[in-house]
Amino acid sequence: MTTTNRLAGETSPYLRQHAGNPVDWYPWGEEAFAAARQRDVPILLSVGYSACHWCHVMAHESFEDDEVAATMNSSFVNVKVDREERPDVDAVYMEAVQAVTGGGGWPMTVFLTPDGRPFHGGTYYPKGQFLELLGRVAELWRDRRAELEDAAGHLAEMVRAGTALPRPPGTPPAGPAEGLLGSAASALLARHDPEWGGFGRAPKFPQPPLLECLLLAAAHSGREDLMGAFTTTLDAMASGGIYDHLGGGFARYSTDRRWLVPHFEKMLYDNALLARAYLHGWQATGAPRWKQVVEETLGYLLRPPMRLPGGGFASAEDADSEGVEGKFYVWDLSEVLEVGGAETAEWYGVTGSGNWEGRNILFRPVRGELIRPPEVEEGRAALFARRESRVRPGLDDKVLTEWNAMAVAALAEAGAAMGIPTWVSAAEETASFLLSSLRRPDGRWLRSWQSGSARHLAYGADHAWLVEAFTRLYEATGRRRWLDEALDAAEALIGSFWTGEAFNTTAGDAEALIASPVDTQDGALPSTNSVAAAALLRLGALTGDTGYTERATRVVESLTPAMTAAPLAFTGLVAAAHLAATGLAEVVVAGDRPDLVAVAARHYLPRAVLAWGEPFPSPLWEGRGEAPPGGVAHVCENYACRSPVSDASGLAAQLGSIHP
Repeated sequence: MTTTNRLAGETSPYLRQHAGNPVDWYPWGEEAFAAARQRDVPILLSVGYSACHWCHVMAHESFEDDEVAATMNSSFVNVKVDREERPDVDAVYMEAVQAVTGGGGWPMTVFLTPDGRPFHGGTYYPKGQFLELLGRVAELWRDRRAELEDAAGHLAEMVRAGTALPRPPGTPPAGPAEGLLGSAASALLARHDPEWGGFGRAPKFPQPPLLECLLLAAAHSGREDLMGAFTTTLDAMASGGIYDHLGGGFARYSTDRRWLVPHFEKMLYDNALLARAYLHGWQATGAPRWKQVVEETLGYLLRPPMRLPGGGFASAEDADSEGVEGKFYVWDLSEVLEVGGAETAEWYGVTGSGNWEGRNILFRPVRGELIRPPEVEEGRAALFARRESRVRPGLDDKVLTEWNAMAVAALAEAGAAMGIPTWVSAAEETASFLLSSLRRPDGRWLRSWQSGSARHLAYGADHAWLVEAFTRLYEATGRRRWLDEALDAAEALIGSFWTGEAFNTTAGDAEALIASPVDTQDGALPSTNSVAAAALLRLGALTGDTGYTERATRVVESLTPAMTAAPLAFTGLVAAAHLAATGLAEVVVAGDRPDLVAVAARHYLPRAVLAWGEPFPSPLWEGRGEAPPGGVAHVCENYACRSPVSDASGLAAQLGSIHP
């Protein structure tokens, strides 16, 4: 008879994956802490996510094992957390693990006192090592409790310091941020792999905030070495096995420096952010191959299973299918020859011996040569159709507000830039889904939705991305509705998360943890504060509301010492600091001139906002509500406007003078 634990009723697919474990799991909450206090035992906190390969390995080795479960149940209260639903819990206890071990990752394993203070932690443990650790911790709790309590006190203080607003010692007071972009670019170039692109050694992560900062710096400075590093990285990633050459989209990271062998999980956030990075690369250079990557990546997101009924996007696809990592994606030479032909096999570097565990991960041996000839395109389509008959990897179908807002921003911006109205319509559909399913009747936003149920108060990152998404939707549609939603989201962000210097991760009335984290560092994802600062600067430029601009500038000022000390940790915020220092240009298209709107949307204009369609109260629209016959465009910068233009070539010339 199959039994389930308390996770069976959770909305997170990751938590429900563990509902049949012999481990007596609790979800995060007061019930677990009360049980630990009543039993006088420590809490064993396990944090992971659905698409995490090593999370599955540890689950199979340990959490599904009766011997391990018996030890866990007898000596601990065991708590499972989906890091994607609870980024606050993840951030706090990851800080503890990094303090203990010098590194971090998932699955994350942390031992806590019944009041939530961590005293030891790590990541993945093989079964034997894990059993030994469980016994040792239980023994110390029984016989040397005072030592663990002392360690918990010290570690809790380290966590509070590590998750607070960074204030590097010995740095000068916050000053001008104009030079930060050049400093960050130089640091990026120093870490760049000139042969294979990316930054640092294997494993390699795409890190879109770093790519966006590099492109901005290249466009601003005109330096060919910076643009070369950007081009090398985008071409190497799109040519490697980290990119899905049949169905589009990127895996989360590469295990090697050549971007060849991924862990095969595919995340919504990576693909939304990378679609924008390739879009901006195409806008800046006109490279058709990057346009193709955008089309294929967004095409992947817009197909089932990632696109869900109703308009939301699923969070991720797993690496494993039928219990085997990568099985869905790899090929034997014989099958490729049978289905796709010899030209297709050669195009994707397929051999009899394979390039990974005796099988083939498809890649492009000729880096950057991505535009397929007709015979290869025919073979690719046939391979894709054959692959669709395979058992798909597992799907994490929860809808996260933050990640869906990223997808809205990507679809809206790309649809407007490339002239694909169906993408803009899809962005509107997703935005409407978020408004109807993840915003409560009282106006509070929630973090996560699954199968008709939404829960967990939204975080600062959710709100920051909603501001960005709704603003981009206004610019793509000209519909005032979306600007109004951006304003509402901005007011909620400020009202619940603003500290006077930056934006907290959690709202003021959220559950109190042992620390209140402030998300400032940019990595695989841009931080809450970098997204908020850039989005508020753009919203302030559109509306003329200086309150938004002042708060964004205050974030930059508060973090300028940290950015100066370690620019690579804050590349997204460095880009926002550049906007704050140089100011934003405004483009207004008055009248029914879709051709002028298309010209403005096509350009790479990181320092400009676009207003058109339905006017709204703003200095941008003063005296421009009634357009002259035929319509006209106005380009303004630094409180001065160029001569109005009514032809596309004239507008393009004026836009070309807006220096990034």
